[in-house]
Amino acid sequence: MQERKRSIVIVIAALAAAAAWSIRATTQAPLGTTSPFAALSEQLSEPSGEFDTDNLISNESSYLHVMPALEQGGVTGGVYVGVGPDQNFSYIARIRPSSAFIIDIRRDNLLLHLLFKAIFAAARNRMEYLSILTGRAAPDRLDTWRDAGIEKIVTYLDGAKPLGAAALAADAGRLHDSISKTGLNLSDRDLATINRFHGQFIRAGLGLQFQSTGRPAREYYPTYRDLLLETDRRGKQLCYLASEDDFQFVKGLEGRDQIVPVVGNLAGPHALAAIGQEIARRGDKVSAFYISNIENYLFRDGSFPRYMDNVKKLPHSDRSVVIRSLFGGYQLPESVPGYYSTSAVQTINELIANCGSSRCRGYYDLLKR
Repeated sequence: MQERKRSIVIVIAALAAAAAWSIRATTQAPLGTTSPFAALSEQLSEPSGEFDTDNLISNESSYLHVMPALEQGGVTGGVYVGVGPDQNFSYIARIRPSSAFIIDIRRDNLLLHLLFKAIFAAARNRMEYLSILTGRAAPDRLDTWRDAGIEKIVTYLDGAKPLGAAALAADAGRLHDSISKTGLNLSDRDLATINRFHGQFIRAGLGLQFQSTGRPAREYYPTYRDLLLETDRRGKQLCYLASEDDFQFVKGLEGRDQIVPVVGNLAGPHALAAIGQEIARRGDKVSAFYISNIENYLFRDGSFPRYMDNVKKLPHSDRSVVIRSLFGGYQLPESVPGYYSTSAVQTINELIANCGSSRCRGYYDLLKR
């Protein structure tokens, strides 16, 4: 118990040092500077909204179950659009799009993706990425870990202790320097939020779980460890961190500023439609649109028709798909015993044909074939 308290004190001290560093970096940044990456993110975004979850990791244990359907449907290339945290990277690694947009109603999700982006820039391989993310010391001879199985990496991290305050502060300094180079206009509050998010990964390690505000984690919510080790329906480990090749593909997109976080409501007046316009301007099409279970909330607040208007504006082909997750009592052919969530794929054309008018009056109608 004393050792745990000491570790928490070390983490808090390191993050406090990092916060102080970030404020100094902000005041030293040249005024009026931006970048194409920052300009595009800000141009596409809407004002931030609220949602009562931290959403640092997914709560969808079934997130990889759709991989065979994506392969069978020839879903590849194009432009990827998704919501939420890093489960998007696993879909991106499979689909291999030329670029991606991550849209979420919460500005916090944009800040989380800036943290991920900075860690991708700092990490040479998966082992180093997860070491920095969880604040654990990376092993010696990192190059020998490139072909390591994800179980070996998880076992190492589970046995590693958090870094000391000085090392954590040095890592935080490097990450904030990388984030400042994106050109995005970030406040001291934004930087403190990024510090807080990183601190949660450090404190919980691979045991981190999805959290809702004011409610404990549900017993069926996976840990980050579970998500890393999860498989598709064929038993294949297809998390982007299970394969060095997949990790390097996502790292390359991040390094070329081709994964752009956007703040926006899927049923809002600007963001999703503007993403569609940008994709059309490039002469490209959406390959996959990952929407989690957001449509359920859009039905509840009456904004589903506005969402469908935005979906129709996304340039798409006959192979373009929606990837969604469902929770609770819905039973579909894709449902797997023992999983509280179900992940399923539907073509965008089918979604528009089924629900492009007033025929879909509720979430159950959306799920009918």
